[in-house]
Amino acid sequence: MKRVGKDDFVSGFVPNHNHGSVDYTSFDAGHVHQCLDVTSPPIPTQDGSHIHYTEGYVLFEDGHNHYYKAYSGPAIPTGNGMHVHYYDFYTEEASGHRHHVKGVDQPAPGTK
Repeated sequence: MKRVGKDDFVSGFVPNHNHGSVDYTSFDAGHVHQCLDVTSPPIPTQDGSHIHYTEGYVLFEDGHNHYYKAYSGPAIPTGNGMHVHYYDFYTEEASGHRHHVKGVDQPAPGTK
């Protein structure tokens, strides 16, 4: 199988890839956390697309951190042989509050 790199434009599904993202949580209890994330490999869906699973901790801020588990939305083609995924989730509660995280991850090769 031909190796696919981060700058390759690929039509169709790329079986072994993941996505990264760098985002901030919502502002709650007077602070935010940075969320650095790398997803699982793709999980095929019945409609021919795929999603990704992720879990981890937001960075330690204000004396605590928060754990999260989430699935992305389906692949969204970006029109250049790449795709992204939308994510929208809440962290678990810590220190009496939780945070909302949403956005789009970094592009990866493939259109499905």
